[in-house]
Amino acid sequence: MGESGQLELVVDVEGLKRLLPHRAPFLFVERLTEIVPFESAVGYKSVSLNEPHFAGHFPNFAVMPGVLIVEALAQTAGALIVHSLALKVTPSVFFMGIDKARFRRPVVPGDSLRLTVRKLQHRGPVWKFEGIAYVGEAQCAEAEFSAMIRPDDAG
Repeated sequence: MGESGQLELVVDVEGLKRLLPHRAPFLFVERLTEIVPFESAVGYKSVSLNEPHFAGHFPNFAVMPGVLIVEALAQTAGALIVHSLALKVTPSVFFMGIDKARFRRPVVPGDSLRLTVRKLQHRGPVWKFEGIAYVGEAQCAEAEFSAMIRPDDAG
């Protein structure tokens, strides 16, 4: 454990596939480097021109859609939830709301996103997070969002 009590680890794409139901082309987190169970996580995503959304989203000036940046933040939060709960059955994590979303600078191919999430609240199956995405030290997006967990076998 680190000085702050965080679990120092590297969870790669294969590990993320065990935590999340997402698969290409909709898995937007490539690795996690920090998890403080029930509190926070840091994930990363390398932005590549080969990603399918660039073919249709401003094809003459490739910009990663803001909603996909928020989705990457949410996937980082979802991995935090599933890792923290350590359930025998991996739950599904569903968006419930997005608030205070702001986009500060374009994210383009060649950028590396650092995705930081911090739990704001947790009541039963509902979790609320603050997420901030950075390229280098520059903040490029932020949002508050809530999600609900539901075990896959809950029907």
